[in-house]
Amino acid sequence: MMAAGRKEEEEGGVSKMEITPIDFDKKHNRVSFSLKGADPTYANALRRIIMEEVPTMAIEDVDFSKNSSALYDEIIAHRLGLIPLKTDLKSYNLPEECKCKGEGCARCSVKLTLSAKGPCTVLSSEIKSKDSAIKPVFPGIPIVKLIKNQELEFEATAFLGKGVNHSKWMPGLAYYKYKPSIEIKGNVSDPEKVKASCPVLIYDVHNGKLTVNKDKINDCHLCGACVDVEPNITINESNTDFIFYLESWGQLSHKEILAKAVEILDSKLDNFAEQVK
Repeated sequence: MMAAGRKEEEEGGVSKMEITPIDFDKKHNRVSFSLKGADPTYANALRRIIMEEVPTMAIEDVDFSKNSSALYDEIIAHRLGLIPLKTDLKSYNLPEECKCKGEGCARCSVKLTLSAKGPCTVLSSEIKSKDSAIKPVFPGIPIVKLIKNQELEFEATAFLGKGVNHSKWMPGLAYYKYKPSIEIKGNVSDPEKVKASCPVLIYDVHNGKLTVNKDKINDCHLCGACVDVEPNITINESNTDFIFYLESWGQLSHKEILAKAVEILDSKLDNFAEQVK
């Protein structure tokens, strides 16, 4: 995976931040990667931009023509807004950056419709979009249950938006931790006790000797439970290397989210540098 981020001047030369994949959890649609050569300020800025500034598409306005269900219009509209929609960042603009100045046009919004009659459970798969690229990520999300002769019909408008304005526009969850470093000094009095004390099981015991499983060391969350039972163990945390986790809600791929976040962060830094000048 290519390096990402800005070059930083250091004593003796120039360093470059690097991203190295660690794991992909398909069940939770979560990736983890190593962010090397950064600092806590950059890591936290990247985390916040991912959740607050990377735009996604979400339903903002709903015009009901029929609703005889047991739920008020407002409740159904709220549910519709929280349905994640596949997003095409290349084809749409943020309303405030669009030529229509936020009034709503084909370049910043898309129309979605639904018409259903009971008895049935109305699912997100029944939403019809004017753009086939913009559709619910998960087709089986229940919207409302209709009994016999009850009807639901509406036209909704989805816009690009940012998580800083509402959580429905968040592309996912991002968090990180400092990369751990574990050192075993001298003899360990009770290796089995140390191994059992670790909640993420990063220690192994071979022939009575305690060792750190290198394949699991990134699972360490620096709780210090092992240090409490064995004084010859030292745990340190790096201020330049981080384990980053990114869980996508499905509107965008992990690669799209990360690339857009770095692009936004670089743009903010360029604007700030220009204002300083």
